[in-house]
This record gives sequence, C-alpha cells and structure tokens, in this order.
Amino acid sequence: MLFTYYAVATVCLTFCYVSCIILYAKCWKNLPFFVHTEGSLPTTFISVLIPARNEADNILLCLDTILNGNYPKDLFEIIVIDDHSDDATPQLVHAHSSANIRLIELKNYIKLADNQPFKKRAIEAAIGESRGNLIATTDGDCLAPPDWLRLIAAFYEQSGKRFIAAPVNFYGEKTAFERFQSLDYIGMMGVTGAGVAGRFTNMCNGANLAYEKALFHEVGGFKGIDHVASGDDMLLMQKIARFHPDALGFLKNPAATVLTKAKPTLADFMSQRLRWASKSSSYTEVFTVLQLVMVFVFCWNILLSLCLSIVYGVPTLFLFLFQLSLKSISDYVFLQTMARFFKREDLLQPFLRPQLFHILYIIGVGSLANFKKTYQWKGRTVK
Repeated sequence: MLFTYYAVATVCLTFCYVSCIILYAKCWKNLPFFVHTEGSLPTTFISVLIPARNEADNILLCLDTILNGNYPKDLFEIIVIDDHSDDATPQLVHAHSSANIRLIELKNYIKLADNQPFKKRAIEAAIGESRGNLIATTDGDCLAPPDWLRLIAAFYEQSGKRFIAAPVNFYGEKTAFERFQSLDYIGMMGVTGAGVAGRFTNMCNGANLAYEKALFHEVGGFKGIDHVASGDDMLLMQKIARFHPDALGFLKNPAATVLTKAKPTLADFMSQRLRWASKSSSYTEVFTVLQLVMVFVFCWNILLSLCLSIVYGVPTLFLFLFQLSLKSISDYVFLQTMARFFKREDLLQPFLRPQLFHILYIIGVGSLANFKKTYQWKGRTVK
C-alpha cells in the first residue's frame, strides 16, 4: 500500500514537471521574435551601468565591445562603478581614452561594511549620476554584441515596454562542465522569455537588462528589497511587476545576446548558484516559488526512486526510469528549441550526462541554499 501511494505521488509529480516544460515551450513559441524596423533612427539616450569588482582581466574588453557597437556615440554613456576592487580595475577604466566612459568609485558613496547590498548601492549611485532616460546594465566580465544597444533602444521605442529583459549566454567553453553550464543557461533563457510572455513568472539577468530611470524611481528603486545582497535584477523586476505588469517585456532576438564565460571550477559554479539561490526566499510571486519547489522536490524524488530500487527492486527501478525518461525527453525537446535559437545545437551532444548532473546540481544547490547563508563572491564573503 505504501508503495502504491509513493508511485501515485511520483507519477503526479512527473507529469507536473512535464506540464511545466510544455507550458514554457508553448509560451516561448508564442513570444514574438523582435525585428528592428529598418531605416528608423534611434532617439533614446542610454546610460550603460557596469558594476565591477576585481575585473582588471575583463573590463577593457567589455568596454570596447560596447564602444564598438552600432549605436550612435552621442546617444549613450558608460558608467563603471568600481566596487572596492583589490586590483587595477579603477585605474584601467580611468585611463581609458573614450569620452563616453565615466568612473564612479563606490567607496565615495558608502563605507566598506559587512552585509551591504553593494551591487544595489552601486547601481543607485550610478543612476543618480546618469544622463540617460533609459538605463542598461551589464557586468564587467561580459561581451556586448554589435547591435546590443541598437536593439534595446528599438525594442523600447517600438514596443513601449519600460522594463526589458534580454538574453545572456556563455561562450568559449573548454570542458564538458562548462558546456553543461551553457546548456543549462539557454534553458534558463527560455524559461525567462516564456515567463514574461505568459505573465506567470518574472525572471531576468542583470548582465542584460534595461529599464526607464523614471520607472526605477516610481517604484522606489531598491527600497524594500535592499535587505538581500543580490537581487538587483529579479527582485527589482518582480517589484515592478506588482505595480506595472504591462511594463515588462523580453527582447527575443539572438543578436541582442550578451556573452560571458562559464565558471571553470565546481567551487566557483556552486558559489555562483548559491548567490543566485540566496534571493529566492525573497520572491513574492507564488508561481515562481511553486515552480522552484516543484523542480527541487522532483529531482529529489528521482534520486529517491533510484535509492529505493536497491531495496524494493524492479517496481521502484521502473519508476526511476519512468521519471528520468520523461524528464530527459521533455528537457531535450525544449532545449533543442533554445539551442536552435542561439545556434548552439552542439551543446546537445551528449545529453544524458548533463541530464544526470542537472538532477544532482538542483538537489545540491537547493539543499545547501537552505542551510548555507553565506557565499564567496570575488574575494568577499556575502551573507
């Protein structure tokens, strides 16, 4: 009888997961592909904000990709906010010859103290100094595509959306582990775009984000969400969604994709994902929370079925194979769509090994996030 209850719960949980993936696939498909109107000239002045800490190895390349883009030089500025770097980041930015670049040092705005939401404070300081009515954010280790600002401005001007999430992806993978991260991340981008299109979940990434400065002030900026060290992107998006749900949009065009590098080691990867997971307890959207809980429980259920098969034999092993098969098939179909969008079909081979690692990663990060309340980020311990 106990096995029957377990089997029924397992089947229901599996179909909940598959139904969720189908929903994402459908909403992504229905999300319009954005096409820039040819011949139209941009009019929006954009302030690009780059919070940076210890990015001496990356910041100049990041700046050059933005400066060399296809957006009029008189319609954008770049503000780099140095967050108490221990390396030559501020000196490199300060020495850059472009008149479009300004350097702000966060140490002139806040004192170096524990538990400060440093990135939020950096963005607040830069917004206060910015000249643009549209704010775009990225990170110091990112590369902007040539049409990045052109597409953001066009989407803003043509759609009327005041908060714009846009795609991020990894590049230059050297190992199977880095390829797994890229495959996982294109899936996240699909979930992000589908959620915005379907209006059932609001996710984004601060590495490729844009919003009106006036809208930021209308909702009180980071007030009310500044108790969390991270969340300058998703928590702000969810806050705006409560007041202005029609203001949100997703820029579905691969030419707007900002690129960054995957984490080279498991320790770096876990630290990054724990940082992302640390803000989940502050999510206010019920569907987003339920989705995260469902995926976490489902992955634990798969592992439990495998473990129970050692004791209960074939019936439980069949449940494990049933769950793994349906998860793998639904994930593959969805990820295939996303891989085609990003022109990264190479990431799908092989598929079973990343699938197994994905289950363990969800279990590991989800479990640790409930107990480990600190993480390391660029030489800083964050709570």
